[in-house]
Amino acid sequence: MIKKILNKMLGVLVLFRYGRLPIELRYYYRDTYYCQLIQLKYFFHDYIFKKPYKEISFNGEFAPELQFVLPFAYWHHENGTLKRTLSSKWSKELYFFSPEHTETFDLRTNDGNYNFEVPRILYSQNYDMRKWKPVPLKTMYANDVYKFEKPTLIIANRYNMEWDGPPISFYSKEMLEFIIHQLREKYTIVYNRPRPKNIISDNSDIYDLDEYDWLRAAYPDVILMEDLFCQNTGNANNFNHLQLLVYANAERFVSIHGGTATLASYFGGINLIYSKQGPEHHFLCYEKLYPKFSNAKIYHAKQENEFKSLLLKNF
Repeated sequence: MIKKILNKMLGVLVLFRYGRLPIELRYYYRDTYYCQLIQLKYFFHDYIFKKPYKEISFNGEFAPELQFVLPFAYWHHENGTLKRTLSSKWSKELYFFSPEHTETFDLRTNDGNYNFEVPRILYSQNYDMRKWKPVPLKTMYANDVYKFEKPTLIIANRYNMEWDGPPISFYSKEMLEFIIHQLREKYTIVYNRPRPKNIISDNSDIYDLDEYDWLRAAYPDVILMEDLFCQNTGNANNFNHLQLLVYANAERFVSIHGGTATLASYFGGINLIYSKQGPEHHFLCYEKLYPKFSNAKIYHAKQENEFKSLLLKNF
C-alpha cells in the first residue's frame, strides 16, 4: 500500500517536471526517485554503524548489473558494510571482492531489473553516483597470457532480439569486413559474440549471424573468443572469466549497446559503441555514465556512416 502511494506521488512529481516526455521514459524518472527514497532507511547502517550487513541480490539483465548493481556492491565493500552477494551463474569473478558470493540464478529476468534496493536502476536521470564505485576489473584480471604481438582490439558484437523484435544494432558481415580491413595491420583483432551456451539467458533470443565459419575462412588472423575458450590457456573458470582476462589486456574496443558495451567500458582506452536507438540516447548514458567505469574514452555512433568515420578517426 505504501509503495503504491509513493509511486503515485512520484508519478505526479514526474508528470509536473517532465510531462512533455513520452510516458515510457517518465517511468524511469519515477523509478530513480523511488530507489533514492528507499536508500534513506539505510542511512545509519551505511554512515554511522558501518558494520557488514548489506546483502545484495540481483537476477536482472547483464547491463544494469554492470552499470549499477556491481558498483553498488563494490561501494559497500569499500565502505565496510558488504555482507554477501547473490547473482546469476558464472558471476563469481565479477564479484571477486565479495566476502560471500553465491551464484543463485539460472535465468536473468526483466522483472529482476526492477530491484529498487539499488540506489538507481535501468536508465537514470541522476548520475550523482552516491553509493557507487567503479570496480577495478582491469587491474584485477590483467595477465601475461592473453598478450599478443600487436595491441589488442576487441570487436564485441551481439545479434539479439531487441524490444521483442528483430535485431537493430549489430555489426553485420559487411561492417565486420570494414573494421577488419581497416585495422588488421595495426591490431590483433579478437572477435567476441557469445553463443547461448556460454552465457545466461535474459529472455532475449540470440540469433545466428552465421559469421564464425566465414571469419575463420576469410580472416584466419582474427582470433575468435570462443576458440580461446576451447584452448583455455589462461585456465578461465567460465566464459565470463575468459572475457575479463582478455579484455583486461586490451585498450581498444568496438561494441554494441547493452551489456556488451557496458563490459567493454570497464577496461579503459577507447570504446566505440554502435547504438541506433534506445533510452540510453535520451539519458545520455554514453556521455555521463559509461566514462565513469574506467575513465575510458567513449564514442557513440547512431548510424553506419558515423561509426565508420569515428573508427577511422580514433583507431
